[in-house]
Amino acid sequence: MDSIIIRFEQSNKQSVGEITKIIGLVKAKFLVSIIDCLNLEANPRASSTGSVTEAIQETIRTTPTLMPFKTKGILLASSDYEELERDRIKITPQNVEIEGILDGGHNTLAIGLYILERALENEGVRLPKDKKTWHDFKSLWNLHRESIDNYLKLVRNNDAFTISEQLNFYIPVELLVPRDMHDELCMATFRNKLFDICEARNNNVELQTSAKANQKGYFEDFKALMKKRNSSLESNIEWKTNDGGEIKVQDLIALAWIPLNLVEDIHDSEGKSIDAIAPNKLYSGKGSCLKHYEKFMSSPDVTMNQTEDYRAEIKNSEVISALEIAVQLPELYDYIYEKFPEYYNSTGGSYGKISAVKKLNEKRKNIRTPFTGRKIATMSPDGFIIPLVYGLQSLLERTVSKDGSKIHWKNDLDPMVFLSDNLEKIINRYKEIFPLCEYDPQKIGKATASYNQALDTFKMAYAGLLD
Repeated sequence: MDSIIIRFEQSNKQSVGEITKIIGLVKAKFLVSIIDCLNLEANPRASSTGSVTEAIQETIRTTPTLMPFKTKGILLASSDYEELERDRIKITPQNVEIEGILDGGHNTLAIGLYILERALENEGVRLPKDKKTWHDFKSLWNLHRESIDNYLKLVRNNDAFTISEQLNFYIPVELLVPRDMHDELCMATFRNKLFDICEARNNNVELQTSAKANQKGYFEDFKALMKKRNSSLESNIEWKTNDGGEIKVQDLIALAWIPLNLVEDIHDSEGKSIDAIAPNKLYSGKGSCLKHYEKFMSSPDVTMNQTEDYRAEIKNSEVISALEIAVQLPELYDYIYEKFPEYYNSTGGSYGKISAVKKLNEKRKNIRTPFTGRKIATMSPDGFIIPLVYGLQSLLERTVSKDGSKIHWKNDLDPMVFLSDNLEKIINRYKEIFPLCEYDPQKIGKATASYNQALDTFKMAYAGLLD
């Protein structure tokens, strides 16, 4: 990691316990090196443009001298630092997953975009006004980095430019460092406390469960397995809030409970058993699925903290085996989603006349499956599909051997081949629940009977008992 020199003015140092905080003001032009070297890996949320960044830029343009009083500024952390002359601090973050910009992502984005916009205008180029994520911004920043240097040279000590244009307005900056870099216990404590600080600093808008889980590392193994299975799908998942991706991570986590519910002997830190989640929560309580996932992954039976930071890694091979099943489920979900209308109609049904289906498909163009994005003819309400997908659990089993326990497909069957051979028969029996629930996807998705019907139907198909 490259070193960054922070030029403070009016700085002060405070130490409590194992952490030292250096606070002061930094001129905007000296944030360039911070933006060059750091991203938002250590911040639970990625920032994106919107009303917040617009308000920050309005202050920069109109009342730049009020910036230190109108914003909390930027919070940085580094486990490696050196105090230099003239109020300068050299930092070298050792692990960008937990060190770097802990808070103030929107401030950094707004100021960075302001600098970039001025640099491009100086060359007669307009910065596009469309919505931008941090990733979009950094791509533009790196692309036009030479223009930024040219602008900085132009405005340096040039009275023809305003304070805003000279980038001489101040930003409050806090830097967290370990009290004693030579004390191993102090260093470990410093790193382990950074997440608590991140979480507290981001509570002006309640930190989403997904952001917490991602920052703690609970998605890392899942993400790696998904990338290995289907890299294009993995790249379209929004693992981190505002980090892009059309697939919400809570939709993926809900499906993951199909195999995870079979994992046994998981307890919380107090030794209490962590129970399985109710099947209908996969439809009606995806937030609950995510919270339960965080609780499950925080179990000492599942994960352990790495020695150097607060991020966890899975140590339970049975959980890994369940996640290996989970990464297959989006493709299976989409196959069921695609075939459902056709197979529903194969024995005289009128799927398109169901009011919920008709309303969902009105004026819709370019219809695609939810995960893999294949073009299809008809959209289906989730309440119709999720209980049926849950039925795949009947094809899974937990076995125990001398090598440990494992969740796997029965007899190592190929689930896609099984669906190809049996899905039409399964749907024709499963749809018997529809009239009982008045063809209402919400009632079907929330009814325990729907999930039992799906499980029983898959069991019958596996046993060869469906006509």
